[in-house]
Amino acid sequence: MATRRNPLNLNPLQLRTLTLLQELARLPDHGRPADEAGAMMVDNLPHPHGDHFHLGAAVVLTRDASGLVNEAAWVALERKGLIKSMFPRAAVLTPAGLAYETGLGGMLLHRGDH
Repeated sequence: MATRRNPLNLNPLQLRTLTLLQELARLPDHGRPADEAGAMMVDNLPHPHGDHFHLGAAVVLTRDASGLVNEAAWVALERKGLIKSMFPRAAVLTPAGLAYETGLGGMLLHRGDH
């Protein structure tokens, strides 16, 4: 049986927010192992300058990151077991949150070709 895309029925805001939190967890300035096995703490959230901000080698448009400052998005992700919220300072991505396939990385994370 094929794996169902978006099995938790996350809405677009929740999917974008989770995608960005997953990417932040991979970056040494933002992610570190959490106390729970397999979980990652994400803090030091980026601050936009103008219409974008940088995540490592990628650029993210501010309009695509509104969930990082939207408590309701964090509450929904926590309710679905994908994060443990410490809104607005930090989030712990659970193993399920780290593994959830959002399919949005290529759409939100703009990488230069040089």
